[in-house]
Amino acid sequence: MNLFDITAMTDLSAGNLAILFGIVLLAGLVRGFSGFALSAMTMASAVLILPPVELIPVCWWLEMTASVLMARGGWAEADRRVVFGLVVGSMVGVPVGFALTMALPVEISKLVALVVILVLAATQLARIRLAFLATKPGLYGAGLLAGIATGIASVGGMVVALYVLASDSPARQMRASLVVFLLFSTVTTLATLLWFGAMDGRTVARGLFLAPAAALGVIGGKLLFTPRFEPWYRPFCLSLLMGLAGLALARTALT
Repeated sequence: MNLFDITAMTDLSAGNLAILFGIVLLAGLVRGFSGFALSAMTMASAVLILPPVELIPVCWWLEMTASVLMARGGWAEADRRVVFGLVVGSMVGVPVGFALTMALPVEISKLVALVVILVLAATQLARIRLAFLATKPGLYGAGLLAGIATGIASVGGMVVALYVLASDSPARQMRASLVVFLLFSTVTTLATLLWFGAMDGRTVARGLFLAPAAALGVIGGKLLFTPRFEPWYRPFCLSLLMGLAGLALARTALT
């Protein structure tokens, strides 16, 4: 298969494919290090090339690739009770969020996706802890919001991270719980994408082309997750997300 075939199948220029490959590689590196932010970083950067409604199914392929590579260690260290509650809530929220994305115009959907990323990142970076989230209704409510955020902008992992912050979980448990949640949530997300007809041949081609970039990034990020760097992973990822989302919002406003 030559470059012309790939550009034809993905309906993207060679330049845009190269840019997307680089974006996903960096996002995968952060995902392997932090346990989340792969889709959020991809959405924040790639939304200038593709609208959210086309990026969300591509992100599914990236998340599935990352989840398979990280599942083994995550299952052993995750808080499975918390993961179960989050997954149940998310199952309800994903179709709602994706329906909103399908109903909104492309430009509005793009702005909503970027604002969601920016607000969630700022909230977590400010270390705002809501006591309600530590309750059982808070657990399922966080899962519901995560599902809606996934449907709108594929940033459900950030909502889950906000929930975990309320319980002061250790970095390793937070990372593991996010990994397991994202693995299970891919099933719900795939069902929703198929229901709305968003997973077509063009999307599959894009996902398969970018999956190796995600895999390489995740493997590199896992190697960086050492006790020495654990205290720094959260502020680094959130600061990067805020910068990317803010830049994309500024560019969108100027166009």
